[in-house]
Amino acid sequence: MLKTRQYKAKARNGYLVMNDRQFERKVAQDAARVKKNVNNLVEDGVNQLGDKVEKLAEDAKTTFVNTSATVKKDLGQSLSQYNSKAQEYAEKVPGGLAEKVAQYPWVAISIGVGIGVILAGLLKPSHRS
Repeated sequence: MLKTRQYKAKARNGYLVMNDRQFERKVAQDAARVKKNVNNLVEDGVNQLGDKVEKLAEDAKTTFVNTSATVKKDLGQSLSQYNSKAQEYAEKVPGGLAEKVAQYPWVAISIGVGIGVILAGLLKPSHRS
């Protein structure tokens, strides 16, 4: 005769005696339940992570838009001040320079940068060894 092992499992009214097949079936059911619960936990974690990444991306986009609007406004004000100062100085110079600067402001800026580089080279103390 075959000897079957008997296992004790806790039931509501005490202990229930199970044979090998019942025990294997119970283990398989428990393993399936654990697998399902772990999968649900992982899925919930991924969903929460996705939500947080979306919120972070949205916050970054909002911050970028606000910052770029502020920079654009500040840059516009700075350029307006620069243009008004340049216009004042150009009007003080004789020879119709004001009209030329108004027509070609990039030329005036390039000339100003060139003069600045030349003056920096002349006024900078030389490194003597």
